[in-house]
Amino acid sequence: MSSFNLLSALGPWNWFILAVLLFALETVIPGVHFLWFGVAAVLVGLLALATDVAWQWQLIVFALIAVATVFLVRRYARPDATLSDLPDLNVRGAQYIGRTVMVEEAIKSGRGKVRVGDTIWQAEGADAAAGSRVTVRSVNGTVLVVEREDA
Repeated sequence: MSSFNLLSALGPWNWFILAVLLFALETVIPGVHFLWFGVAAVLVGLLALATDVAWQWQLIVFALIAVATVFLVRRYARPDATLSDLPDLNVRGAQYIGRTVMVEEAIKSGRGKVRVGDTIWQAEGADAAAGSRVTVRSVNGTVLVVEREDA
């Protein structure tokens, strides 16, 4: 029995087998790439079970549904569109903007260290002696940009 005969004998069940394979790939490969194609395969399988549509049209419907689901998900499930109640959660230094901190290691030639709670941070800004107080104005990567309080 050739592979074409096997595929034609399975009929609409080919779509469900494809869906299971795509869902399995989704669990192995990170990201949400194969899920929507799997959903499209299930929908076409249901369509093929309910009607006697030719396999060529099934492929066309599969392509249309797959493209439509990808565009719908991209439009309505954008991670950058969700608002967070903790926007600075992963930008730890940004949480300190506006805070007054103590210079731990003198800031000379624009670089030094400041103490924030029990942590020492790299700092950049105007020269300041150890023990003086500075205010965090912004963050540059993992470096706090500070300004002397008397400025």
